[in-house]
Amino acid sequence: MLKYLFSVLFILISLPVMADSCLEYKKMPRVILNTPDWGKTVVQPRVPMDLWHGNVIATLTDNYDIVVDINPIDDGFCVALKTVDAVVGYNDFLVQIDIRHIPETCTYNAVLKHEDKHIKTYLSVIDDFKPELQRSIFSAADSVMPILVKTKDDVDKAVDMMNKEFQNHPDMILIKQKIKAAEEIKNKQVDQNETGDDLRNCL
Repeated sequence: MLKYLFSVLFILISLPVMADSCLEYKKMPRVILNTPDWGKTVVQPRVPMDLWHGNVIATLTDNYDIVVDINPIDDGFCVALKTVDAVVGYNDFLVQIDIRHIPETCTYNAVLKHEDKHIKTYLSVIDDFKPELQRSIFSAADSVMPILVKTKDDVDKAVDMMNKEFQNHPDMILIKQKIKAAEEIKNKQVDQNETGDDLRNCL
């Protein structure tokens, strides 16, 4: 039993902790927000699809690089969040078109043209939400308090804790939900507004 208690105490003591002595190193965070370069790949699966409708698979990336200040004090080092360098957006689009459409034919190009509308829709969602996303990132970053570590070897562990706290902030969870909802709504509108004239003109 005593051995178990000692092990628990050792783990707790060795973990980075937030201390009052580090509060003076709390800073207003800087937020850098960029969107990734994106690419499009068109494939034709061997399994037949809906002849007149393609499909777009969009990959959303959200990477957050936490930059910190490390300040030496008597008890160790204060690790304070300084900057969040964020890259958020769609970096890859996979367009699927039924294999019965021969590339570069009228029907192939008509289906591809429609799927390109979906790609533009995905990109517009990120553009629309960029101001709110910036505010959400700032709010989440500003809530992260400095952490006291005993040695510089513990800095990486402290940064990981900060990143987890940052990404689990309610504002970050909410903005991701809003982006996902906007994706679905706007893509449905693209399909609802499609007249099918381009395909009919091919027949």
